[in-house]
Amino acid sequence: MRGRGSAVPAARPARGTPPCAVPPAAPAFPPARPGPPGDIAGWRPARTAAGVFRLVPVRLDRDLRLITGWMNDPAVAAFWGLAGPGAAVAAHLRAQLGGDGRSVPCLGVLSGVPMSYWEIYRADLDPLARYCPVRPHDTGLHLLIGGAADRGRGLGTVLLRAVSDLVLAHRPRCGRVVAEPDLCNVPSVAAFLGAGFRLAAEVELPGKRAALMVRDRSPRDVPRTAR
Repeated sequence: MRGRGSAVPAARPARGTPPCAVPPAAPAFPPARPGPPGDIAGWRPARTAAGVFRLVPVRLDRDLRLITGWMNDPAVAAFWGLAGPGAAVAAHLRAQLGGDGRSVPCLGVLSGVPMSYWEIYRADLDPLARYCPVRPHDTGLHLLIGGAADRGRGLGTVLLRAVSDLVLAHRPRCGRVVAEPDLCNVPSVAAFLGAGFRLAAEVELPGKRAALMVRDRSPRDVPRTAR
């Protein structure tokens, strides 16, 4: 559970800091490498209608400037509440990177361009489990789409479907993918519904009333990987 929830474009309460004046540079990424099923860095890219998409685990020295720029967009800051010079973003990322792996921060790279930020987390080990019923190995998603040009054209729906496909394919013990966007974030809720999630409940969480979105595993949950 993060702030006011997952979102397209974002999720958390604003702190009113203006956006960065200089757009951040896009980092370069190594190719995916083989790894164990739980290692997101080893997940194969997914072929989507928008292009080839892959998740790349965040590296603080490479990605902090880019993510900080996104967090300073007012549309993102309105839900994530991490606007500012970068210290808050760095602390937010370090808490996950220095943890036990239950939450993995990632960049979403579409056709070679980093354009979104994701958190893939174990919902049953998250504070979310204190407020609503979750099942063992449920995996949660938080999402923000970084650039304004990528919003409002259905891309969030495409990517949410692709990432939930990847989670279900690579985490065989996960029976459901869940999310908890703020009910006020209507575009986010709509994107989850379009991606095959259902509204399971409305839940009171710290700082927001959330829509508990659930995508159940089905026999067809195998991603189309890019080769």
